[in-house]
Amino acid sequence: MTQVEARPQAGDTVRGVDATDGGVRDKGLGGNSVGLMGSAVIGISTVAPVYCLTSTLGSTAGEVGLQMPAVFLAGFLPMLLVAFAYRELNRAMPDCGTSFTWTVKAFGPRLGWMCGWGLVIATIIVLSNLAGVATSYFWLLAGEISGSESVAALDGNKAVHIVTCLALIAIATAISYRGMTATKGVQYALVGLQLVVLAVFVVMAFQKAGSGSFDTGLDFSWSWMNPFAVESFSAFTAGLSLAIFIYWGWDACLATNEETTGSAKTPGRAALIAMVVLVGSYLATGIAAQMAVGSGDKGLGLANPETSDNVFAALAGPVMGPVLGVLLFVAVLASAAASLQTTFIPVARTVLAMSTYEALPPSYAKVHPRFKTPGRATVVAGIATGVFYTVMTLVSENVLIDTIYALGLMICFYYSITAFACAWYFRRDLFRSARDFVYKGLCPVLGGVLLTAVFGKTLYDMWDPAYGSGSAVFGVGSVFVIGVGLLLLGLVIMLVTERRSPAFFRGEVLTKETPALVVAD
Repeated sequence: MTQVEARPQAGDTVRGVDATDGGVRDKGLGGNSVGLMGSAVIGISTVAPVYCLTSTLGSTAGEVGLQMPAVFLAGFLPMLLVAFAYRELNRAMPDCGTSFTWTVKAFGPRLGWMCGWGLVIATIIVLSNLAGVATSYFWLLAGEISGSESVAALDGNKAVHIVTCLALIAIATAISYRGMTATKGVQYALVGLQLVVLAVFVVMAFQKAGSGSFDTGLDFSWSWMNPFAVESFSAFTAGLSLAIFIYWGWDACLATNEETTGSAKTPGRAALIAMVVLVGSYLATGIAAQMAVGSGDKGLGLANPETSDNVFAALAGPVMGPVLGVLLFVAVLASAAASLQTTFIPVARTVLAMSTYEALPPSYAKVHPRFKTPGRATVVAGIATGVFYTVMTLVSENVLIDTIYALGLMICFYYSITAFACAWYFRRDLFRSARDFVYKGLCPVLGGVLLTAVFGKTLYDMWDPAYGSGSAVFGVGSVFVIGVGLLLLGLVIMLVTERRSPAFFRGEVLTKETPALVVAD
């Protein structure tokens, strides 16, 4: 007598999603549009490695000093563990709603809806931030090429900055609107440029370190890879929060699962490939930069407060020279622009799935008949991003900064729920084999616990007005108010939606279930 699964198994194409499998539905997206490499490129692009490095190398060094490479590895661990959860859930249900759909199937409609909300609001925040960064680097690069400080200074003109930002958002929206084929072509070029320029920077940084070009340079030490050498637990968690942020976005390749060749297996493999490329890039760049200029707060040191928020702007010329240094500016702009475009993928497809399953108004479930994309959801995401960024910029740049700081809360929120959803959904499978126990239970639970711990510590730290821009609301840190406020806003919207679409919340559309095991001869 042996136990076998009765759960329908997903096929190798988008049509493998069975409309009778607990309410899971085909969305009408363009199947077989992306292969393994294209999916991995989308995952890497969404993370925006060059942008993440220029904005976090200095900040992380300021928090943990020489242990920056160790913290980059520590941040990779929970992301890798959660990636296994995504892979296993995608094998069972290759649905573009990803975290939303899977959490509904494991825990029911309400927690699933909030998980989807966490993904959507986090993505809108990131989109607005990426658009702002791309705008700033556009004018910075224009100034470098033209040799005119007045051109570079145009970024400081609020009206010019906002108009440029809205134009970039519109272009990114249009490319995403035209489908995965257009997206894939653009991403190959932009991601390839990023990685090549980053490799050149790493090689030249090692050369500078070897020749002792800078007084602050250091010799490599294996102690840099020891996370337990960080001076305090508070400093470690602060650095870990930054490290987790630089991996966020790899799950975009899972959101394209219904458009991917071999939808049950390819997206999960692509996510793991993207993660390996990212951690390799981060470690190589962090070690090379630290050896070249050190992690101190003087001169070119990574933790210098005058340059720590944009390390590559300070190191481009000294490390790569005036000519090649311009390429680093191009790479940062390409990184932000590429991520701006691909980050529309998960938010549009999550909204599409939520609408398809009647968790949002039905109008968002429309797929463009020619491009086979969630056209309306993509356009609405673009409009929401533009409005959000414009309002926040006009009201207060401090509020915009604090909103970005609150992003870590959203990321830990929906990643951890998804990880726990995997273990719970597959709970009857866990003791069938060692593989099932490790990849469906142990890894997801460990990843969820780690991210939950970071969520709790971040929530505690956010209460302090000193966190973020330093502003407060009635004595409470504005980052806490914004982070918790956005989650509560989602709860309010969910309650309103429940009154208008009770069938989904009664579990009649997308049913909560456990994989069934039957006894067979």
